[in-house]
Amino acid sequence: MKFSVDKEDGLAIFHLHENRLDSNNAALAKSEFLILTQSSIDVLILDLSEVTFCDSSGLSAILLAERQLRERDGGIIVVDVNGKVRSLFEIAKLTDIIPLVGSVEEARDLIIED
Repeated sequence: MKFSVDKEDGLAIFHLHENRLDSNNAALAKSEFLILTQSSIDVLILDLSEVTFCDSSGLSAILLAERQLRERDGGIIVVDVNGKVRSLFEIAKLTDIIPLVGSVEEARDLIIED
């Protein structure tokens, strides 16, 4: 799985460099999310700008990160979710618990507002 992570003062930006988040790579994503959420971050910004397909395994990985951070009064923000992936978030009603924004800058602004 190809990804990059930028960390700064309680914040991690996880850029997934794959076009799919599904059963083929969700276990690896979960592992990486667990490592990140067990570190000193409070907020995870998940950049899905390159992702064009996500299945229930991918959603499960994202929900794991959300749950781990929520237990520590932190949170997750998902960035640049497009097309079918956005529809999946909406159908699963994840937009009620995970903010979807258009850019990393918007995610940073959302953090500052809170």
